[in-house]
Amino acid sequence: MDSRSYRDPALMSALTTCLQDWEKPVSIMEVCGSHTMAIGRWGIRKLLPSSIRLLSGPGCPVCVTPMSMIDQLAGLKDVTIATFGDLIRVPGERISLEKARAQGLDVQIIYSPLEALKIARKRKTILAGIGFETTIPGIAQTVLEAERQGISDFYVYPAFKLIPPALKALLKINNSIDGFILPGHVSVIIGARAYRFLPRDFGRGGVITGFEPVDIMLAISRLLKQLKNGDCKIENEYSRVVNERGNNKAQDIIYKVFQPERALWRGLGWLENSGLGFKPAYERFDARLVFSLPPLEDYIKSGCRCPDVLRGVIIPSECPLFGSNCNPAHPLGSCMVSSEGSCAAYFKYERNSNEC
Repeated sequence: MDSRSYRDPALMSALTTCLQDWEKPVSIMEVCGSHTMAIGRWGIRKLLPSSIRLLSGPGCPVCVTPMSMIDQLAGLKDVTIATFGDLIRVPGERISLEKARAQGLDVQIIYSPLEALKIARKRKTILAGIGFETTIPGIAQTVLEAERQGISDFYVYPAFKLIPPALKALLKINNSIDGFILPGHVSVIIGARAYRFLPRDFGRGGVITGFEPVDIMLAISRLLKQLKNGDCKIENEYSRVVNERGNNKAQDIIYKVFQPERALWRGLGWLENSGLGFKPAYERFDARLVFSLPPLEDYIKSGCRCPDVLRGVIIPSECPLFGSNCNPAHPLGSCMVSSEGSCAAYFKYERNSNEC
């Protein structure tokens, strides 16, 4: 199909009609925050019969960032914190970076990791290393560039997350997930083969797909066909962008600088080999070591059900704080802050629907 076909009203109507006959209750999780936003934007949930339940997963990097990391960064002195915009308003237990900036901490919003290098030429700078496999290669390349240029005051707080270990943890926590809409952007980097463990080890299927309405409806249709036939597998609906092996060059850059390590996820806790830390040759860039930061702690705000949303246990509207005490203007949890957060998506697109 050409690009216009992925928004074709006639094709959407035909796919919607085909799904209306599905009667058996089924729960499908879209892992990626961009998919969550797209589902809300295109009104996908309203097109589905009540038997098909779409759940949001932990595919928003800001949403799964531990509160204790925010507190650590906000508590530093005589240093610039360089961060992508979404992170600045995420609440820690004590403070957010936004409030810390109001109290005097130098916090700079950047759009590219290379901007942090420019800042580091003038003053000591920590780049908040947030992101999944999609953004990690750019940060790894920035570390290599800092080494090449001999920039000595550039550091990274590595809080990276890897999607496959999170999917394994999810299925151990929430066995009611019947299949996955797998992330398009991440899959460009890691390739379709990275998900083979889902049918092999857990008997679950997945479909890698894009972000247009037809993409998403095709993914749902293919997952339902798998369930109907009892043939769970990994399908690549996004083959116009994603291949089987992924981007080998990006993978090489990542693992030249970083190596797998145990990581703390908001909502999932500590997961082995689910994050990336510096290899010994690059540890001089590790802000945790240079600034003697303590291990992260796992805690959440009282009453906030972001962890349950991230695990697919509830949808955002089932949190008692949703839309009242917790809203985009006054977020209590990270899922309401991020532009890819499931609570933010529900609030923007679906809070007046029957489900919400």
